[in-house]
Amino acid sequence: MRDESTSGTRASLLSRLRCDPNDASAWDEFVARYGPQIESWCRRWGLQAADAQDVTQMVLLRLAAKLRTFVYDPAQKFRGWLKTLARHAWSDFVTDRQRSTQGSGRSDVFEVLHSVPARDDFERRLGEAFDMELLQIATAKVREQVEAHTWEAFQLTALEGLSGAEAAARLGMAVANVFKANNNVQHRLRDEIELLERQGL
Repeated sequence: MRDESTSGTRASLLSRLRCDPNDASAWDEFVARYGPQIESWCRRWGLQAADAQDVTQMVLLRLAAKLRTFVYDPAQKFRGWLKTLARHAWSDFVTDRQRSTQGSGRSDVFEVLHSVPARDDFERRLGEAFDMELLQIATAKVREQVEAHTWEAFQLTALEGLSGAEAAARLGMAVANVFKANNNVQHRLRDEIELLERQGL
């Protein structure tokens, strides 16, 4: 059984898989998190449902293979590493599609996906999925570190869009304290994300 405190310091599914390619639960989470992002990207670029599912499976397999063999440069931020990884997986994907569609009459279906804009959009979507994952982990950590009323002030103002006065009235706090709490949480979130990245993400 994996030590959750240890896996927590790794933070990212991608990092967990890089450290332990045989982590079955991490692979399940990886597919659940990144699969819909890739399929959504396919549909955005005009593929029908069946083709989008095929491409999603192929790209996931390519990413899996690259995660097992790709050498991570600790001097590079994980975000940059993910972009490089995605580009390598993309290159393999394009090569596979070119081979499998030659003479099939279906090459026009995938031609648009071989373009630089499509590749860049693919990298961006994977990056956004990673950023969201990182933010969720940082948010959970910070929420445990601050007082309940501090978190509530942040949630009401930063997440729900209430004014400082509205949040203060709801929480029974001074407006100045609401802004102080909001700034405190946002500062902690930035610090936590930077720490997670320095730990190998």
